[in-house]
Amino acid sequence: MSNVIQLNVPVSRQPLARRLAGLIQCFAAERRFGEDVFWLKENAELLSILECTGQTLDDAAIEPLQGFYAQVLERMTFFPQYYRFLLSITLDLEDLGLPGSKGEALVDWATRAGLAEAELSDLQRAEARRLMLRRGCDPLAADTGLDDRLRRFAGRADTFALPNKKAAYELTHIVFYLSEYGRCDPGLDAAILRSLDYAGTLAYLDQNADLLAEICVALRYAGQMPPVLWEEWIAREARRFSLIEGAQARVQDHYHDYFVCNWLMALKGEDVFVAAPQFCRVEFSREMPLPGPLRTLSERLFALGADRRGDWAAMRDGLLDALDTRGQDIVQEAEANCTDFDAFFRIFARADGPRTDMRRVVAL
Repeated sequence: MSNVIQLNVPVSRQPLARRLAGLIQCFAAERRFGEDVFWLKENAELLSILECTGQTLDDAAIEPLQGFYAQVLERMTFFPQYYRFLLSITLDLEDLGLPGSKGEALVDWATRAGLAEAELSDLQRAEARRLMLRRGCDPLAADTGLDDRLRRFAGRADTFALPNKKAAYELTHIVFYLSEYGRCDPGLDAAILRSLDYAGTLAYLDQNADLLAEICVALRYAGQMPPVLWEEWIAREARRFSLIEGAQARVQDHYHDYFVCNWLMALKGEDVFVAAPQFCRVEFSREMPLPGPLRTLSERLFALGADRRGDWAAMRDGLLDALDTRGQDIVQEAEANCTDFDAFFRIFARADGPRTDMRRVVAL
């Protein structure tokens, strides 16, 4: 038997301290277990949001993670491949008020073991550096070009005008790391801001609240105000969650959407985690909106073949005619809230490329 709690019922709202304690208990002890890498991922994400938004936890709230903290040195020794998760949870627990200095010991060990040097991607290196710098150690001090490479990737706006969720999430995390999660000015240039604008436009066209919430957070960390339309839509989506309590609650759910929507609400100074688990296992269920028009737009453009153009003014009416009324509204909203939709569309249309060059070769 499961109970369903709707998130938009203010009369049942508990004090914030109790809501946060219920969340921690749910993720620390009710959904998964400590040897599961997804346990590490979920708890690292939750604690990171609580820490970077300045939440206050009492001793009772942190208690479910005391056992993890007590054994974290042994975990690091046996599971060095998960060192970023282990560091993240440990550092956040200490910074949220748990007494101890194991974070410093973990950073020292990870540095001497050269764990950051084993990372394959610059994004993972940046995360490792950011974590270890929280205890005063730069494991990649000799890599003086890391920030330049991150900015070069983030500043290639063409990447983010095409559907590529992995690249878009990497873009937001680059901003998180460069800004130290909002603690400093990341110094983003116009090219990177354009990338965020394009990525947000695609996320809105796709009606992807999870990604759009992260993009709005990244923009705020960069000192920018996201379009009101985007944030109002995220606020509405945040109220579409239900909490399904009970032993049958699934853990393959929409918990991450729940996290990042509330993260954005916290940055806006609004009440967060309006309803939270009552110290039990919970499935975070979200009533999913209808698909956005992104796929239909892409399919229509591809089907046009040689008739495809990168001129939005010339293509606009024909593309809108291929959509239902809701899809047309979303496209027009995206158009109105993109800094330069014409420039975005020139890239998104993919009218220039090998196909175009091949036609020229054949003509010759």
